[in-house]
Amino acid sequence: MWLYLCKRVVTAITIVVIAVTLVFLMIHAVPGDPATALLGPRATPEMKAQLHQQMGLDKPLIVQIATFFGGLVRGNLGFDVFSQRPVADIVFEQLPYTLELILSSILWAVAVAVPLGCYSAMRRNSMTDQVIGVLSVATIAIPSFVIAVYALLIFAVALRWLPAIGAGEGFYGRVVHLILPAFAVGVGWIGYISRLIRASMLEILSENHIRMARSFGIPEWRIVMRYALPLAILPTVTILGVGIAWLLSSAVFIEVILARPGIGALIVNAVTTRNYPIVMGVVLVTTVLTVVGTTISDLVAAALDPRTRENL
Repeated sequence: MWLYLCKRVVTAITIVVIAVTLVFLMIHAVPGDPATALLGPRATPEMKAQLHQQMGLDKPLIVQIATFFGGLVRGNLGFDVFSQRPVADIVFEQLPYTLELILSSILWAVAVAVPLGCYSAMRRNSMTDQVIGVLSVATIAIPSFVIAVYALLIFAVALRWLPAIGAGEGFYGRVVHLILPAFAVGVGWIGYISRLIRASMLEILSENHIRMARSFGIPEWRIVMRYALPLAILPTVTILGVGIAWLLSSAVFIEVILARPGIGALIVNAVTTRNYPIVMGVVLVTTVLTVVGTTISDLVAAALDPRTRENL
């Protein structure tokens, strides 16, 4: 296990370095002068040169990359061009809003999808199974931002059940403001997870140890919950870890549409204004989150199925 963890740490560091470097190169490849975008068209050449020096853009690209990683080793992600505040403070102020959106979305999606998948497998080829299958494919096919727009029009504008924008204040306010965006992000995962659970459950229910359990007269619901589900849920655990990147990308659209704070709205504003330090800080944090998510999913899978530990 320790050897596996060491390998994952080395892999994670390599992924972060490659991802940040690629984003760094892509940002600098975008046409246009960031000084003009930040200062406006009336900025004098002296003002642009001063801003270039302040942002380190007057140095060669390889020096800029080395400077960024050098500051990263010391825990310094740079400073915001506008407010001159540390980038780490700005990013970690917005990160909790995005994390609570992702966690709430996936929790309610799993709570709904797992029973649906199990029920479909137990009622294979029935009318209920077919209806659940059609609805699952439909939720997978509809993008989260489309669901967000229609949910906003129905529940916030027409019915006035939920607030339209913002994150709210206090515990109750934040929970109420979280319902609409969490619904928009989680709907697609319901269909995806339920299909995975159904497929895995059908395969496991046909295995010999399940037939033996039935021969002892164990109730079907207990067989499903005790012997089949812990194995059937393994692909879902793995997909959830890999899906952190998809959840983060969905959160970007939802936070912009619903005017909700978070790193999604932060990076959109940073890209628009060519605020390089903020963009790099957000990319670094999201890459680390994705790597940590995949590592945790692998460890959970190993805890649920001891057979997988042999491959660690």
